[in-house]
Amino acid sequence: MDTSFEKYQKRRLRSSYFSVVISIGLVLFLVGILGLIVLKANSITEHFKEKVSITIFLKDNAKSNDVEILKAELKKAEYTKSVTYISKKEAAKKYTEEIGEDFVDFLGDNPLKNAIDISLKSEFVTPEKMAEIEKQLLIRSIIAEVTYDKPLIELLTKNINRLSFWMLLFSALFTLIAIVLINSSIRLSVYSKRFTIKTMQMVGATKGFIRVPFIWKSIQLGVLGALVSIAGVIAFILYVDATIPELEMLSNYKILGVLFAVIISLGILITWISTFFATQRFLNLRTDELYY
Repeated sequence: MDTSFEKYQKRRLRSSYFSVVISIGLVLFLVGILGLIVLKANSITEHFKEKVSITIFLKDNAKSNDVEILKAELKKAEYTKSVTYISKKEAAKKYTEEIGEDFVDFLGDNPLKNAIDISLKSEFVTPEKMAEIEKQLLIRSIIAEVTYDKPLIELLTKNINRLSFWMLLFSALFTLIAIVLINSSIRLSVYSKRFTIKTMQMVGATKGFIRVPFIWKSIQLGVLGALVSIAGVIAFILYVDATIPELEMLSNYKILGVLFAVIISLGILITWISTFFATQRFLNLRTDELYY
């Protein structure tokens, strides 16, 4: 009879531990996905920003030597990622392919100008900095015009700032929810052993002595839950990388390492704090209060 009861208690205990691990794993998985989005958001915005370019149209009387000097200076500029020279002949050929008709023969002359495309570094893709770059370029005598999509830059900057604010707010809120959910799971686990805690206390065990095994077991469960969540995050990353390779989810192992370290640290920290306060609560209860 005793053996059957002990087996039942062990199964119940394992079931309780399994539920805690799964609860922690699911919550930390969602935290991990959110953390991944936050960490990758910067590289994603950089990716889109670096698609923006400034086009410089050169005057027809610009000397080739002056053009080469300008190209060399642009390549060394702090805001430049890459420089591409497009001659008026190349531009005419490309435009002819797009419209399917040789407009140069029709007009009798090539009205296009030699141009230089500058791809900018992401930190310089803001309305203010690009306006300053435009102002600096127009000072040069061989430059006829400087163009870029101003409405697009303003919209891109506005949306990125708005997205950053909401992601920060949502991250804080979701982290708080994660702490509350994991804390609830741990409290229920400790609640099921409240009579054991009180019995140990009644036979003379100190609070610290009683608390240590509960905290250690919870930390183990927290680490297991974190490992489960990391496995889920890795599966998610592999799926996204195979579906949308442009996002380069596996390009930075350092970021992933930091993310996984944060997940494990959260699993340990939250379970440790939750167990400490949960055991403290039951240690301070009177025996008759354990039934409520």
